[in-house]
Amino acid sequence: MNEEKILESNRSYWNQNADFWFGTTALPKYGVKCLTENELNLFDDVSDKKLLEICCGSGHSLKYHAERKAAELWGVDISSEQLKNAHELLTDSAHHAHLICSPMEELTDIPENYFDYVYSIYGIGWTTDLQGTFNKIASYLKPNGYFIFSWHHTLNYCVTVQRETSQTEHNDCALYLSKSYFDESFFEIPLHDSKMILCNRKISTYINALAKAGFQIEEMIEETDEETLNTKVDVTEKMRKAQMLPLSFIIKARKL
Repeated sequence: MNEEKILESNRSYWNQNADFWFGTTALPKYGVKCLTENELNLFDDVSDKKLLEICCGSGHSLKYHAERKAAELWGVDISSEQLKNAHELLTDSAHHAHLICSPMEELTDIPENYFDYVYSIYGIGWTTDLQGTFNKIASYLKPNGYFIFSWHHTLNYCVTVQRETSQTEHNDCALYLSKSYFDESFFEIPLHDSKMILCNRKISTYINALAKAGFQIEEMIEETDEETLNTKVDVTEKMRKAQMLPLSFIIKARKL
C-alpha cells in the first residue's frame, strides 16, 4: 500500500472518531488486559524529567505524567481532533504540554539529545516506517534515555477464539490460527463506518529495529493481568483468549 494513502486514511479515521476513543488505553494502563504502570514502575521518578509521547491521543497519558511533576511534556499525534481534545483536557487540569500535529514518520523541529523518556501507549504500531521512526526516537533521547512503548501483541491478530459447547453443556473456547505470523503486509480493519490500516509485525521485527537504532532492551512484558487470569465465571471470548496468550506487549529500551 502507498504510505501517503495509509497515513491519510488513518488520519481521517482518528479525526472522525477522536471522541469515541477519549481516555482509552492511557497510563497507568498499557493496553488490553495487561499489567499497569502501577505494577511495573517502568518510568521511575519523572519529577525532573523531559518526556515526549508519540501518538498522544486525547492527552490522558500526558496528564498522568503532569500529575507526577514531569519537568516538561511534549506530545505528537497525526490527528488534529485528538490534539484538540488533549489541549482541552490539559488546560482544564491546569497542565501544559507542547502539542505537535504530525505523522511520527515526518516529525521535524523536535530537539535532539533532549528527552529523558520517549514513550508511546498503543500508538507505535501505526507507523508506516518502523526503522525510520525508531531512528528518529533515538535521536530525540539523551544518551541512556529510555524508550517505552506498548502495542497489540502479534499473536492477537493471528489467533481467533471460537466458543464451543460440548454435549455436557460445558462451555469452553478453542483458539485457531487465522493469519500467518510471518505476514507483515498492511491490512484494513473496517470500524465505525470508516477503516483503519495496520501492519502486524513480528516481535523480532520490533527487537531488530530497536537494535539497529542503537537501543538495548531492558525489559519486555508479555503478561496478562491477574484479574483476567483468575476469572472463572462469565468469561468472555476476549478474556478467555487473554488467559491463553498475551493480547499486548510492552518494551522498555535504553539508548546506548
